[in-house]
Amino acid sequence: MPLIEGARFGHVNVTGADWRRLAAFYTALLGCELVPPERDYRSADLDAATGIAGAHLTGAHLRLPGHGPNGPTIEIYQYDAVEPGLGPRVDRAGWGHIAFQVPDVPAAVAAVVAAGGGRLGEIITSTTADGRHVTWVYTTDPDGNIVELQAWS
Repeated sequence: MPLIEGARFGHVNVTGADWRRLAAFYTALLGCELVPPERDYRSADLDAATGIAGAHLTGAHLRLPGHGPNGPTIEIYQYDAVEPGLGPRVDRAGWGHIAFQVPDVPAAVAAVVAAGGGRLGEIITSTTADGRHVTWVYTTDPDGNIVELQAWS
């Protein structure tokens, strides 16, 4: 039994320099859906929670595809001042990437690049320990966050 009973996944957050650009990337490319309302927060509570004096953030939640109307979300926020990231690396400590299952990995990679994202590695097909086959690749969104694309067979 878990130490925290009743825990349930809520969302994952990504902070970017332009939240609308990231939201457009994930909605147009992968079918995420905007969950109103858009957020615009500035308060003493936000300052206290973030440890940033005068914090101001804007953004929105996007429902991830394939899980229905109550499925998990990705929260995309933008602060007035955003510290630059270190650049994408799959071996860096911390959250590594978000993964989406797609029907055609090469076509999805082409769409990612056309939408302003990038390619991080080569497309490969692996056999898992249980005998399944997965074709996958790491790409990036327009802010350099790592997005894995995978197709199972």
